[in-house]
Amino acid sequence: MQVWGAFVTVVDIVEVGPRDGLQNESRALPAQVRAELVERLVGAGLRRIEACSFVNPRRVPQMADAEQVMQAVPRAAGVSYLGLVLNERGYHRAVACGVDEINVVVVATDTFSRRNQGVDTAAAIDAWLAISEWARRDGVIATVTIAAAFGCPFEGDVPEERIVDIGRRVSAGHPAEISLADTIGVAVPAQVERLFAAVRETNAEVALRAHFHNTRNTGYANAIAALGAGVTRLDASVGGIGGCPFAPQATGNIATEDLAWMLSRSGYEPSVDLAGLISTRVWIEEQLGTSAPATQGRVDPFPRATPERG
Repeated sequence: MQVWGAFVTVVDIVEVGPRDGLQNESRALPAQVRAELVERLVGAGLRRIEACSFVNPRRVPQMADAEQVMQAVPRAAGVSYLGLVLNERGYHRAVACGVDEINVVVVATDTFSRRNQGVDTAAAIDAWLAISEWARRDGVIATVTIAAAFGCPFEGDVPEERIVDIGRRVSAGHPAEISLADTIGVAVPAQVERLFAAVRETNAEVALRAHFHNTRNTGYANAIAALGAGVTRLDASVGGIGGCPFAPQATGNIATEDLAWMLSRSGYEPSVDLAGLISTRVWIEEQLGTSAPATQGRVDPFPRATPERG
């Protein structure tokens, strides 16, 4: 596939299951189980993993005990752990327990931003800029996610120019990466192509990442559209679990194992162990007492192994 003038075969999958995947589940898992999920994902070949978030546990009890999770995760060479933060207090908690990267969320609409983190979008941008200063001083990789970039559950369509403006403003904090997130799963491929192209025009030096939920069964098509727009970093969640506690009817992320199969069949190299991901999905279903939406492992493998001829 031709991507921005160069043939790109390697796609980086950022695993968000331990954070985005678990934060909307009704069953809150203990820190040791969440750390074991991370360990299993590392064993399946994932190398960038959003391990936890450093938010108020009263608002998101599924993400309590982030420090204990980080203390228990394996520290393998080449593995980078992301911690989601919303304010300076969360940033300092994350850095104190050894995250490799911090990811700050800026929600694209004021209504959703106030529900999600108690401030409007402008204040969230200011928080990001303050955190990015700390990150530069501390030598910590800092990324920013523009949430609800493709649509808001309260305000509806979000004007493209608003996302471009937010992208321009957060760039003042020199993020290592900007992620555009379809938090509620309303994006379609044409919109994905347009929005990433528009944001890239004003942020040509910043790496872009895509985060899609599959609420309306468009997540995988959107992932392919993002690749066509030059994005080579895609978020996914093992099993397709996930959602947002503050977004009504938001469902799971695109599933890591389904995305990996699609990428490998499309000529990319997702660099993960599909069998390991499937076994991890089975395991996390047992821990949560629910069935995840991913399909790999529920149908016969394709292509089938060719029998050896005697």
